[in-house]
Order: sequence, then structure tokens, then C-alpha cells
Amino acid sequence: MHILVSMEKMTISSEICDTGCGLNATLRIISGKWKPLVIFFLRGGPKRYGELKRLIPGVSDKVLIQSLKDLEADRVLTRTDYKEVPPRVDYTLTPLGRSLADAIIPLCTWGTENAAQMASIFAKRDTLP
Repeated sequence: MHILVSMEKMTISSEICDTGCGLNATLRIISGKWKPLVIFFLRGGPKRYGELKRLIPGVSDKVLIQSLKDLEADRVLTRTDYKEVPPRVDYTLTPLGRSLADAIIPLCTWGTENAAQMASIFAKRDTLP
């Protein structure tokens, strides 16, 4: 058992350090199309599931639920169940999640500043056979 735990830690450590930066670890946390958006919208404070669903058009219930579960398991957000009827649950960034949201903001800025150029690139790419 101890050997398994040590190997698991070594794998995680090597994933973080082998490239010389923590980009692998970061991408592992925010992988997928929707997780960065969940993190982005939670930076403004707690949100309920329905609020997140409205803020992220196009995400399916299944994928949003799985993304929230993954981010909770990765300690990026916390889920608070108020044990009320009707049910009330909200999601909040942890300190780790808040620092990740702060790191995502420059990507948002870059996307906004380059939106016209990206739209042109995407339009050309989408017409390729």
C-alpha cells in the first residue's frame, strides 16, 4: 500500500514538474470547455446551479453537473447544501479556486483584445474541408 501511495505522489509530482512549470497540473484541473467558465463566473461570489446554467449557455445539465463535481473533488470549489425544502445548494470558490480564477482573468483579457482576429481565424478554419 505504501509503495502505491508513493508512486501515485511521484506521478503527480512529475506531472507538475517535468515540464519546468505547473501548466500540466493547471490544465488537468481546468480541462474541458466548461470548467474555466464555471470558475470565471464563481469569482463574483456564490452561485446556485440554475444561475450557473443561465450564465453558461450551451452547457448540458450532465456536463455542468460533472464539471461541478470534478472541481469540488479538486478542491477548487465548495458545494454548500442548506438542507432545506425546497432544496437549496450553492457553489463557492475555495482560496485555491480564487487564485485559479485570478490566473484565468488574463486569458479573458487576451480573448477580448483579440476577439476580431480570432473570429476571422475561426471562420476560415471552419470552412476548411
